[in-house]
Amino acid sequence: MKAAIIAVALVLAGCSTLRLGYDNGPRLAWWWLDGYVDFDSRQAPAVHAAIARWFAWHRANELPRYAALLQEAGAALPQATTPEAVCRWTDRLRETPAAAVDRALREAVPLVAGLGEPQLRHLEQRYAKRLDEMREEYLQPDPAERRNASVERGVERFEELYGRLDAAQRRVVADGVADSPWDPQTWIAERDRRQREVVQTLRRLVAERADADTTLAALRTLASRSERSADPAYREFQARLDAYNCGFAARVHNATTPAQREHARDRLAGWEGDLRALAAAAAAPVAAVP
Repeated sequence: MKAAIIAVALVLAGCSTLRLGYDNGPRLAWWWLDGYVDFDSRQAPAVHAAIARWFAWHRANELPRYAALLQEAGAALPQATTPEAVCRWTDRLRETPAAAVDRALREAVPLVAGLGEPQLRHLEQRYAKRLDEMREEYLQPDPAERRNASVERGVERFEELYGRLDAAQRRVVADGVADSPWDPQTWIAERDRRQREVVQTLRRLVAERADADTTLAALRTLASRSERSADPAYREFQARLDAYNCGFAARVHNATTPAQREHARDRLAGWEGDLRALAAAAAAPVAAVP
């Protein structure tokens, strides 16, 4: 699952070195996963093989889909937009990595049984460390400092697509951040709950020596929580936030100039070209995972 997230992030983040990053994806995915799980020498070959299979399949099967989506999005960029249109795009983007995530889950099934208690404790500790990092990044004690950090993150994200924002456009972003229902404490608490659920589920699967079907079903449930929380209160919070963000993104887009929208279209076209080049370099189709 994490390999899928890394690869999709490379696509959607718009890294100017996307081709290099994707070509190094298997090594980066291994480094990331091993940092969380701490695989031993007996487990490492199977994990490397699973990552390699996933990237070969993803390159051949998913990158062309992502490229087509970028092409479609680029064609729509010159026009003004509406919150409803942004929400439709948001829904499509959320659906885009579904096949890649499910493929990664199926690759992970035979690896789960080999996890030991020391590795699960290592995962707990790594999760805890990441939560501490998030609190430091998002929960500054001074409200003004916290708000300014949120504004700067928002500006950086929009500038990645549109290029430099002027003072008036930055005020649109600042006003949008100030009015947002986003609450970092609620968000981090949900992240904590999901991480504890991951560890508890893995621990149960290992203890019960669960078969492949049971393990896959459990992993799919965990993956679904990232889109639909088990907590009704958080689902309501997420729905409000999603609706707000659609309007926020539409306001920022409509405040951009024709030149900035053209810059955004060029950015998407560049990423599209990179994805098509990566897909063209794919090896023969990879066999399905049982």
